[in-house]
Amino acid sequence: MTGTAGPQLATAVGAGPTQADWAAAEALVRALPPTGRVLLICHVNPDGDALGSMLGFGLGLRQLGVRHLQATFPGPPEVPEPFRGMPGLDLLVPASAADSDPDLVICFDAAGESRLGELVGRLSSARAALVLDHHASNSGFGTVNLVDPAAAATSVVADQLLARLGVRLDRAIAECLYVALTTDTGSFRFEATTPAVHQLAARLLATGISPGDISRRVFDTRPFGAVRLFGEVLGRARLEPAEADGRGLVWTFATLDDLARHDQRPYVLEALIDSVRCTAEADVSCVLKQTRPGEWAVSMRSKGAVDVSRVAVALGGGGHRFAAGFTGRGTVEQVVEAIRGQLDAALIRPGG
Repeated sequence: MTGTAGPQLATAVGAGPTQADWAAAEALVRALPPTGRVLLICHVNPDGDALGSMLGFGLGLRQLGVRHLQATFPGPPEVPEPFRGMPGLDLLVPASAADSDPDLVICFDAAGESRLGELVGRLSSARAALVLDHHASNSGFGTVNLVDPAAAATSVVADQLLARLGVRLDRAIAECLYVALTTDTGSFRFEATTPAVHQLAARLLATGISPGDISRRVFDTRPFGAVRLFGEVLGRARLEPAEADGRGLVWTFATLDDLARHDQRPYVLEALIDSVRCTAEADVSCVLKQTRPGEWAVSMRSKGAVDVSRVAVALGGGGHRFAAGFTGRGTVEQVVEAIRGQLDAALIRPGG
């Protein structure tokens, strides 16, 4: 069902969803029979937007009466600690237990099929695949694609489709979508924070959820071992002020041995980029997180002079203008050298 996604579809994705796309997505959900089986999938190493959008949408489908419903993600079935208090976690199953031929697959926050890991085969075994995303680099791999690069988070797209389906916004759904919205906007600090973002946040808060509790749980709580780990990894950070045509690059890395030494799980490193990106002398910041020998999950941020999504796409990944990532292979220095080689081409020129 996904073989129709080609260059024309990818072009349409870049322009954002049309009314026909919204109608097609709504029709896919409404066409489900009473015994219809739905599998929700988000990307590997799920962040707040991936999990929050998926679980919030799943709770909305449950409200509509969808009974045969699973949510999953590739890799180890471990929910990062900051998200373990979210509603809807009972929908989750390990990837190995996910329905092998569902009627409908719905993918969240994944820019490409590679982000679905061992679950990618569900796209072809399902009768239809619906993609909800906000990455401009999305390849348009679904039967129907709701991809809005102007949306601050995938949860914005999920909320719009839930509204079209007539789902009532309750506290459980709102908490999931709020977690998603706050994580992808950096607690409403990033450039994607528009008046529409605050309007959505106001609607979510009006259900009675507690922003203070959510913020403490998601942003301000980490094990002491992680605090020690951050100190060590930040201590090896390197500043290269001449890179990116003089705008500057700062980077650091964390190994599997670092995690083991401090008895920490990989998810704790997701917040590390925020401690690196504040470097005043660098526009571009990078954190390399070892996932296996010779392989690194790379997170990149820009303050505005460099389009890091262009760097990521060139190196096999994707993302947004100011936040992107890819999987790097080789030594730390080889991966960083590959990044250096792309920075000048990714500079944002006046009017660009």
